Amino acid sequence: MPREIITLQVGQCGNQIGGEFWKQLCLEHGIQPDGLLRSSPDNTFLDDRKDVFFYQSDDGHYIPRSLLIDLEPRVVNKLTNQGPYRSLFNEENIFIAQDGGGAGNNWASGFRQGEQHHEQVLDMIDRESDNSDSLEGFVLTHSIAGGTGSGMGSYLLEALNDHFPKKLVQTYSVFPNNETDTSDVVVQPYNSVLTLKRLTLNADAVVVLDNTALNQIAEQRLKIPNPTVDQLNSLVATIMAASTTTLRYPGYMNNDLIGLLASLIPTPRCHFLMTGYTPLTLADYYQDPGVAPDSTAAGSYKPATTSSSVRKTTVLDVMRRLCQPDNIMVSADTRKPSSCYISMLNIIQGNDVEPTQIHKALQRMRERQTVKFIPWGPASIQVALARKSPFVSNTNKVSGFMLANHTCMAEFFSPLLNQYDRIRRRNAFLDNYRREPMFQENLDEFDSARETVQCLVDEYRACERIDYVDYDYDVGSSEQTDAGKQ
Repeated sequence: MPREIITLQVGQCGNQIGGEFWKQLCLEHGIQPDGLLRSSPDNTFLDDRKDVFFYQSDDGHYIPRSLLIDLEPRVVNKLTNQGPYRSLFNEENIFIAQDGGGAGNNWASGFRQGEQHHEQVLDMIDRESDNSDSLEGFVLTHSIAGGTGSGMGSYLLEALNDHFPKKLVQTYSVFPNNETDTSDVVVQPYNSVLTLKRLTLNADAVVVLDNTALNQIAEQRLKIPNPTVDQLNSLVATIMAASTTTLRYPGYMNNDLIGLLASLIPTPRCHFLMTGYTPLTLADYYQDPGVAPDSTAAGSYKPATTSSSVRKTTVLDVMRRLCQPDNIMVSADTRKPSSCYISMLNIIQGNDVEPTQIHKALQRMRERQTVKFIPWGPASIQVALARKSPFVSNTNKVSGFMLANHTCMAEFFSPLLNQYDRIRRRNAFLDNYRREPMFQENLDEFDSARETVQCLVDEYRACERIDYVDYDYDVGSSEQTDAGKQ
């Protein structure tokens, strides 16, 4: 029985990466832009689980289990009114606020409007969950820096915890550029810290998508001088699709979300995961705008000819490359002497990969001590084998995806706190927040969020020490202990 997953796309960024994600899934499962199936290549039997992310309508069309939520109409209208995939989504699952004014990059405004539209959005979620035979959980795509994705996304995280306390909640959260001068949102540190509190307390797993690292990978690895938003979103879609491969093409292990995440997250709050992927490619319709994503007929879809310079792929080479900072989608140094991996899962995709190749690769990496693990836990790389989609022909025989929990997250969150402290010390740009109900009486929520994120940073740093097993959870905010998901 499939364990269904409902995707919530919130805000401009959430809907943009969500749109790319569904394009990728349609390509991999042979679903045409109108929702109908392509014939299987060479008439081979296709043992996949489309039902995890799609359901089938009465007339045979496949429809994503997805809700498109935004406070202003531009991005959602582009997804549903333009392009080849405009008829893919269920129109009843689209929510756009009636005034269409958006949240104005204000977390408090997004949170308030989430409260206002609580009933309507929860009704849509209830209807989708009732259509599922065995709902496993929710996936939320959003940005933490703006207004709708951060504010309304935070409200939805809290609402999902209350409404579906036993269901998993995983997020794909886009983190802003670390460089202050490249930010186009001056209140970005406020929004980020307020959202990080909810991600810490109300999500079961957070896949960190770092804009800084994505830009560096596009420029340095893929040799794109000025990567566009669509090109970066294509990279994100590749990561999201790769992370769900074992759910959609099930094997003996990691074939549901709880099995995938349980071994990666040893303690409730340390659930921020980084990703890596190799060899990197970019969909060719983003390299050549004249090529449409649905231009191929019933045959295979051919991906980009331009990729990072990997000429021959072996299991050992792919697993070694996954640990290299160049292929990791987080702009933090994983090779600092003190930092270490808490856990690591490699998903190796290839139709001709033998288990013996994986055993040899693991043995070689152990001999060379390629990866440094925490001193208080098992030092092992978990590996899952996954099949490649027959609908997507790929120039590389083996590709790899890494999902890892690493103590460098402390270093990644620290600059956000520094940026926050810099403007909070002067009480700068707070007028728009004070107009919202949450901040009319006082600004205590800011201090509470700051404390929660600081406790998270401290815990990740404590993970590097051998005495972490005696770590005192009561230090810091008592609110964390009460509200955090156990």
